[in-house]
Amino acid sequence: MRIRDREYDLQSSYTYIMGILNVTPDSFSDGGSFCELDMALNHVEDMLRAGADIIDIGGESTRPGHSVISVQEEIDRVCNVISLVRDHYDVPISIDTYKAQVAEAAISAGADMINDIWGLRYEEYHSGIGEDTTSRMAEVAAGTGVPVLIMHNDCLGRDISVRDGGVMTEYIRINGDEELRSHIYEENVVDRVIYGLGRSIEVAEKASISRDKLIIDPGVGFAKTQRENLMVTNNLERIISEVGIPMLLAASRKSMIGNVLELDTDQREEGTIVTTILAAEAGCSFVRVHDVERNSRALKMLRTIKNSDK
Repeated sequence: MRIRDREYDLQSSYTYIMGILNVTPDSFSDGGSFCELDMALNHVEDMLRAGADIIDIGGESTRPGHSVISVQEEIDRVCNVISLVRDHYDVPISIDTYKAQVAEAAISAGADMINDIWGLRYEEYHSGIGEDTTSRMAEVAAGTGVPVLIMHNDCLGRDISVRDGGVMTEYIRINGDEELRSHIYEENVVDRVIYGLGRSIEVAEKASISRDKLIIDPGVGFAKTQRENLMVTNNLERIISEVGIPMLLAASRKSMIGNVLELDTDQREEGTIVTTILAAEAGCSFVRVHDVERNSRALKMLRTIKNSDK
């Protein structure tokens, strides 16, 4: 896959690193840390020195209970940073947004790919019955020709107790298949992820986005219970095999890790590294992480061990 002017060999066993730059005051892990332009640029320099292959820039937190901001505010937050990074470094930049207007502005400012937490399906889940559900994000991606990271997300939520008749009715209405009622059960989460990612791929192809422009993300931490997040992380290889698209795992410092280790976000790096190694072993082409240096070291150690007999 070509992103900007760099080729990524997604048929190899190499796992690339996407470094996270949140220019938000309220992100769950590093909110407020990199809102100033000089601080953001310094952090990018640190991540590149540590081994980041892509920089992912986001301007709106997506943590539970986050405050939704306007399109213009998000554009103002990210575009100045993207332009600054582009002026200083030739690294590929990803824009982390589910808003098509933000993605379009970010690409104009110098971003090279889109990271969409709704997997090109935002309108499907947020439009009323009978409203137009054309994927605006798919149109932007197709029109600009940039690669797209499509994440699994849906309306079932993190709490199994709220998956009542109304929630399931809405899920089935959106997805158009009564047989999907079994997706309410935690033990079927892998089937649900595979199905949802397949639907996102269909949206992409309908918009004339070729499969070789796509990366999938199983959506750890989004619309999944704790058990479901663990099951998805334990079944990455199956998801990659059945969906047939290169995968990125984004589990860094998330609540799945905090719930197991009973630690705050700034103490979850060992747990994150475990998920990074699991991702590499499963065949993930990318991991998205906060601490690039430690995860890069872990991946280097894994590669060295794996290549010792060659």
